[in-house]
Order: sequence, then structure tokens, then C-alpha cells
Amino acid sequence: MAKRGKNFGEEASEEDKKKISGAGLRRAARLFSFVKPYRAQYVIGFVFLLLSTATTLSFSLIIREVTNVLDGKSSFTLNQIILFFVLVLIGQAVFSFFRIYFFAQVSERSMADIRRAVYNRMVTLPIPFFEQRRVGELTSRLSSDVSQLQDVLSLTLAEFFRQIATLIFGTVAILYLSWKLTLFMLATFPLLIVAAMFFGRFIRKMSKQAQDELANASVIVEETLQAINVVKAFTNERYEAQRYGAALSRVVGIALRSAKYRGAFVSFVISALFGSIVGVLWYGGNLVISHEMVLADLITFLFLMAFIGGSVAGMGDLYAQIQRTIGASERILDLLHENAEVDIVSPPSTLAVPIAGAVAFNNVRFSYPSRPDIDVLKGISLRVDAGQKIALVGQSGAGKSTIAQLLMRYYPLVSGQITVDGRSTTEYDVTNLRQHIAIVPQEVMLFGGTIEENIRYGKPDATATEIAEAARRANALGFIESFPEGLKTMVGERGVKLSGGQRQRIAIARAILKDPAILILDEATSSLDAESERLVQEALDELMQNRTTLIIAHRLATIRKVDQIYVLRDGLIAEQGTHDELAALDEGLYANLVKLQFETSDNTL
Repeated sequence: MAKRGKNFGEEASEEDKKKISGAGLRRAARLFSFVKPYRAQYVIGFVFLLLSTATTLSFSLIIREVTNVLDGKSSFTLNQIILFFVLVLIGQAVFSFFRIYFFAQVSERSMADIRRAVYNRMVTLPIPFFEQRRVGELTSRLSSDVSQLQDVLSLTLAEFFRQIATLIFGTVAILYLSWKLTLFMLATFPLLIVAAMFFGRFIRKMSKQAQDELANASVIVEETLQAINVVKAFTNERYEAQRYGAALSRVVGIALRSAKYRGAFVSFVISALFGSIVGVLWYGGNLVISHEMVLADLITFLFLMAFIGGSVAGMGDLYAQIQRTIGASERILDLLHENAEVDIVSPPSTLAVPIAGAVAFNNVRFSYPSRPDIDVLKGISLRVDAGQKIALVGQSGAGKSTIAQLLMRYYPLVSGQITVDGRSTTEYDVTNLRQHIAIVPQEVMLFGGTIEENIRYGKPDATATEIAEAARRANALGFIESFPEGLKTMVGERGVKLSGGQRQRIAIARAILKDPAILILDEATSSLDAESERLVQEALDELMQNRTTLIIAHRLATIRKVDQIYVLRDGLIAEQGTHDELAALDEGLYANLVKLQFETSDNTL
């Protein structure tokens, strides 16, 4: 599995494992803040749980009265007792229905809130977070981990309380029947409790391992399906199937080990309980013979003991399930505690700062967090006045795209300062800053909905007229109207149903609709054919009007009319000037790039 950050999904320390019943449970209990809004339903469900437990335990008392009737020691008739028994059965059914219904309300709504909170936290985390994690691993948090919490809230926890209630009420009842026999029976319980605590530590450890391996298997599926064309091209279907199969085998291996421990524990509990029953029969029989206890009380005691024994046996497995849930809750809490860069919970600010678009880089140095020892930018200084257009050119890895990413505040600077309208970008609210910046990348990412939905992404509250006008200005309305469904045409996963030029023009329409002060064009025409490039370039010319524009380009013919060109090499600005100025420099980098591109074009022709 890919290495993950220290604050996310890491294995519990040895100290944490020792505190499984303390710190681990207290940490997991923080998720119950999501249950708090539904505490009324939870309390009602808990009341019905107690009533359901009481009616279950009352069966043993009914058996006691039936025995007394048969012995002629009861003031009730057999018909009266059977009628009461039927009423108890009806009550048990009603109580059980409402218990399940109210607990389901709590679990479904609180789990929806947890999923919403986890997703909201994910989308507000900074770019470096996602560079250290794999998509399948993160989606696993929303699926398997939250589902495990839901099982506990809807079934396991309610059943756990039910078993505890059965244990408490049952113990009080058998104490009333015979304190001697009760003490004899309870002598075996400390051994069971110690065994349950010892066993829980193993389950928690293996549960975290199983969840991690399951997340790894999900990652393989995600990556394979996203890159299915590559898999097919390299005929690696067998390899991917084997890789996924190996991951599933590891999951099964850990799960079976966990099942082995659970099975051993349950077998131990059952053996201990049946041994206790035999002992109680022997000791209780002697009490009946010595007239210290009547037969009806012994039979009732045995029924109550069966209920109590079933609760203890069931609590072992329930305890193990709760232990597994602690592992899932830790991973969810780790994610929820990550520092978000955007606040989407509070109402949007109505005091957004207007931006004219003047940009300046002042001695900016930068290294990516994942590669802190490699300087990508080594002291960049440049300026773009509001409404001006500049171009960044240079070989791959020179730092062109990094400049755009830093302007968007995707990463913190190592040193130096970036200003917009004379103010440091760190002084702006990050949402406010990015609302004034639009980017048209080389590889356009479209969502799997309609063309209209993808254009509307630039301005979610846009009208149909505004969307159509943006498409027209982006030279996209012609091909859109050629589709039978027009703007309602589905673009497919990642926009696969559209050509590269069509995707680019939809991205341009999206940017036009956003109406930004600052525009970033990241090699927006580098992968298009001549006709598509012409149409896209016309759309870009429309988009760039009266906007501060940073153009990252390989095709130098597209940047001749910009106000200033910056030539980057090894993280530094090697040359700057207009196209004519730089092309006239003998042995200049830009002049050599122009010469190479024209030679390549001539050879191609």
C-alpha cells in the first residue's frame, strides 16, 4: 500500500493499544457528537429496548407461574397465564419494532451526517494532502469505514445495550430467587471478562489491518478502471487481475485469522456457560432437596441463567465488533482533524474583496512538500499589470506550471512573496482569491454529467441564457447544437464522448462564465490539430480580453502578441522581453526555441 501521512490511517502505537478500553473508546466516542441532534429518537429507542428486554425476561417468570399452577401453588388459572403470555408476546413484537425503527432513524441520519462531514473535509483539504494519498484509499473511508460505524450504531450498539440490560435485570432477578445459587453462578464470570478484554486487543489490531488491506484493494480497482486504456494497450489484464486477487487474498487471510480468534473465544464462552449450567443444576438440585429452594424457582433460575448466559456469549462477539469499529473511527477522526484550507460550513462572506488583477512575484523560492530537497523556483521575480498578458516558456520542469499553482495558493511558499493588487496572497481569503482566477489546462477534466452542467461549473447560479452565451463566445455553441440533446448531451466519464478540441472549448466557456480577473492558460492548445487549435485560439482570444493573463506555452506562435515573455530555465528567469526582442538575441534561449520549432514545422511539412 502507498505510504500515507503520519496523521492519517497510521497504525495505533503500542501505548494506544494498551489503552484500548480507555483512550481508544473515548476517542471513538467523539463521533457520538453526530448522534446528538437525534438524541430524542435515541432515548425513545432506548426506552423501547428496555421494554423489549423486560418482556423477554418476563418469559421466565411466566414459566415459574405455569410450574406453580401445575403444582397447585398459584392463585392464577392456566388460561389466565397463557392469556398474559400472549399479551407479552404482542408487547414484545411492538417494542421490538419501535426499537429497531428509532435506532435505524438515528443510525441512518447520523451516518449521513458523518459521510457529509468527511466528504466536506476532503474537498476542503489542500492539494499536498491529496498528493500523499491515493483516491481509492480515501473513498474507502466513505464506504467501508462509515458502513462499519453504521452497523454498530444501528445494530451492534443497541444489541450491546440490550445484552447489558438483560445481564443487569437477570442478575437482580436471580439474586431475588436465590442469592446462594447466584453467587455460585457468578464465580465463573471474572474469567470470562478477562478473556474478553484480552481477546479484544487482538481483534482491534487485525481489524485495522483488514481495513487497510481492503482500502488497498479498492485503490487497485480505482486505478485500473481510471487507466483502463493503458491496461488494454499493455495487455496487462492478467497482471491487474492477479494484483487484485493478491490484495483480496490478504484481506481474506487477516479476516480468517480474526474469525479463528473469535471462534476460539466463543467456543470457550459456550463451554464455560454449559459448565456453569451443569454446576447450577447440581447445586440448585441440592438446595431443592434440602428445601432451601422450591422447584419452580430453580426452573425459573435456569431460564434466567440461559438468558444471562446468552448475553455474556453474545457480548463477546459484540465487543469484538465494537473493537473493529474503533479502528474505523480512528481513521475517520484522523481525516476530520486535518486542517482545511476552505470553510464551507459558515455562510459565504458578503465582503469579498474586488480584484483588478495586478500580479507580482517577488524573489519567490519554492520546493514541493514531497520533495523539499529540490528547489523548483530559485528566486523568481516578475510583474503583470492588470489587463496585461505574459507568457511563461521553457523546457519541462523549468517551473512554469509551479508559478500558476503558487498564484492559486495550492502550496505555501518557502520564501518570497506573491502579491495581487499590491496585497500578499496570504492576506486574501483563499476562496475569494480563487474566485477571481480561472484556469484552462492542457488536459481538461470534465465531470460525467451534461455539457450544461460542466459549463455551469464556472458559475453555479448562471441562467440558461448566460450558459448559451458563454458557449457561443467559446466557439462551442456550433458543435453543441449539432448534438440531438444540445446542452443536455452527456459527456461521459471524464468527457470521453467529446474530442480534445470540444473539451477545451467547454473549459473555455466555463472560464468565460466565471468572468475572472486573472486567467491562466496552461498549454491550452498544445495537443490539438490545426483546425481545432484555430477554433480554440479564437475562443481564447475572446476569453483573454481585458483580463490579466498568464500563458504557459510550448507553441511559441501562440504568444507573439503578449506584453512580456519570461523564459525559465532551472527555476530561474533566464530571459524576458517581447517576442521581437527575444527572437533578436543571438544564441538566446528563446531564439533557439523559435528556431527549433520552425525547423520542426518545416520538417513536418
